[in-house]
Amino acid sequence: MNCDQCRQAITPGEEEQLHGQALCEDCYMDAFSPARTCDPWAVRSAMHCKDSDGGSAVSELQAKLLAILRETGGVGLGTLAEQLDLKPADVQREIAALRHMEKVRGAMRDGNKVFCLW
Repeated sequence: MNCDQCRQAITPGEEEQLHGQALCEDCYMDAFSPARTCDPWAVRSAMHCKDSDGGSAVSELQAKLLAILRETGGVGLGTLAEQLDLKPADVQREIAALRHMEKVRGAMRDGNKVFCLW
């Protein structure tokens, strides 16, 4: 059996049902907890932590993401997912965290959404 969302193989009995779809655990969790880039409380918390500890640390993956954006000047979600070898949903979660720290922002270029440095 395969996940109806990401097409990954699912062990029989491990699938989750949502709106008539058989989903793997990751896709099921993404459906109930999507990344939210526009969250004023998360931004306030990130800014408070930055002020209290002298800076906000980023993970190794977030550092790679920031390096790609620094080198390219901004790219789309698909390109980031490909370069980081991650699913787009995983990249969106990292972008949301970096957005809350005001390190990454979204922009429209030639009618396409891209992510670039703040």
